[in-house]
Amino acid sequence: MRALLRNVLLTAVTLFGLTVASVTVSLAAGDASGDGEQLHSLLGSYLAANFAKNDNDPDHAAAFYRDALSQDPGNEVLLEQAFQAEASEANWNRAVGLAEELVGKDANNRIAHLVLGLNRFKSGDYAKADKEFEAASDGPVGELTSALARAWNALAAGDPVQAKKYLDMPKQAEWAQIYLNFHRALISDIAGKKQDAAAAYERSFKQESPTLRIPLAYARHAANDGDLKLAKTILDGQTDKSQDEPHVLVRELREQIDSGKKVSLLVNTPADGMAEAFYGLGELLTGEGGVSMGVLYLQMALYVVPDHAFALATLASAYESMRRYDDAITVYNRIPKDTALQGAIEIRKAFDLNSLDRVDEAKSTLDKLAADNPKDLKPLDALGNIMRSRKRYAEAVDYYTRAAALLPNPAKRHWSLYYSRGTSYERLKNWPAAEADLQKALKLYPDQPLALNYLGYSWVDQNRNLKQGMTLIERAVALKPGDGYIVDSLGWAHFKLGNYKDAVRFLERAVEITPQDPVLNDHLGDALWRVGREREARFQWDQALTLDPEPEEVEKIKKKLSEGLPPTLQSADHRDAVRNVHLKKRKETKLNSRPVE
Repeated sequence: MRALLRNVLLTAVTLFGLTVASVTVSLAAGDASGDGEQLHSLLGSYLAANFAKNDNDPDHAAAFYRDALSQDPGNEVLLEQAFQAEASEANWNRAVGLAEELVGKDANNRIAHLVLGLNRFKSGDYAKADKEFEAASDGPVGELTSALARAWNALAAGDPVQAKKYLDMPKQAEWAQIYLNFHRALISDIAGKKQDAAAAYERSFKQESPTLRIPLAYARHAANDGDLKLAKTILDGQTDKSQDEPHVLVRELREQIDSGKKVSLLVNTPADGMAEAFYGLGELLTGEGGVSMGVLYLQMALYVVPDHAFALATLASAYESMRRYDDAITVYNRIPKDTALQGAIEIRKAFDLNSLDRVDEAKSTLDKLAADNPKDLKPLDALGNIMRSRKRYAEAVDYYTRAAALLPNPAKRHWSLYYSRGTSYERLKNWPAAEADLQKALKLYPDQPLALNYLGYSWVDQNRNLKQGMTLIERAVALKPGDGYIVDSLGWAHFKLGNYKDAVRFLERAVEITPQDPVLNDHLGDALWRVGREREARFQWDQALTLDPEPEEVEKIKKKLSEGLPPTLQSADHRDAVRNVHLKKRKETKLNSRPVE
């Protein structure tokens, strides 16, 4: 926090053309002059805006930037930050006005030109829109965005030939070619050039498609053109590729084709196409970690088509990644209710309500969804997961059991249901039921790292099936070596077997991977103590206490800090020594007793 404050303050110093001394003196002395009060207010608004922005609160950030800008309207840095804050929150009246001011000061501001281009496009001024989109072609993403936007703008202006020319960009990277081919296909379809559309769809489809939209669009094109066999082949291929059940939109389209209903194209107007372009790039950006820029692109898609279901769903997902759960719910509620996505939307809303500690509302939402869809196990599974996250394990088991009852022939994708119920049974200390479910999960999915780890760890922790348990954990680590919890299991298994040096090696690695977990730090402390590194052990136990361990573990850790671990004779080295002594005595006295284990 101190580093963040320092960086923001230094930025403010540069922004307002002040010296550090003048800022410090003015704020510390509470300068009573008009200039001092204005500086205090301006700097305060700027700092508040930055803190709100870093706290994922862009609505307040926009308000604070707005206030700072009103006090220093000619400041270009404030102008750009205020513009981006307003556009990110879809405050378009203010964003468009700020964009006009911004391009007057910075003719190369890509996002401002895009917003102005969309504004002109929406008003039907295609000539001015084209100029704005052309001015936005800065950088690889800018070039691609500019080309897609100009193409749809040209189609809206009645020039499909020019539209496709904008998409002829052979020097673009392979990932960009997927989008160029896809939009060439969409534009050809609307323009009635079915053969051109089919060729472009096939090219983009054969590339590694980053989005389900391409096969859906291709299948819709084929069905709309009367080639039902090709449409079904495309959709069946998506089903075969999926390790889970078919996507709800794939299943819906297949049912529509089978019923003989007329199938429309995915994109039917230039406005739909423009929104599709910004949605596709927004989805790509959020998926690649550029959430802030992704949100901007998604908001621009929704500026053109406010009820674009996929853009809304992706925006809500982005808000979830930012922990803006209230905003995510608001966006989910904007998605038209007649889409096949509705069930998935209600489940996402329930998880968001749970994240807001509105558990009763989450439960009510899912109970209703389950009642309305009695053959769908997903609401019941979600209810089980929420109850399990709240440590209401008996309720979780009940929901998982109701879900399992809907599965006469469980498939590989259902492993998680049995795994989740098994872990709930284990927490309820019903080990026979837990063990059966965990083994069922592994029967369905033999190489599932979480199930391998949980069953193996449980066996070792209970001193049962030690060799088999260790084998399961080692398989889990081999499958998922970057998972700190699974590596911890292997270290703890070695600890339980008395192999303390190996335990330290794996537990140190686990804490490196996942340093903020109290259990992992506690385990490492125990292992360090056993190898004689007692100061380091106390450090790890002390660290574990700072990481909010379970209440029942706090006193145990405090006792270890005070007294250390009790002596043990369970190390592998000690067991080998004892074994050798017994073997020697047995040989000397010619006893026939069985070896000590």
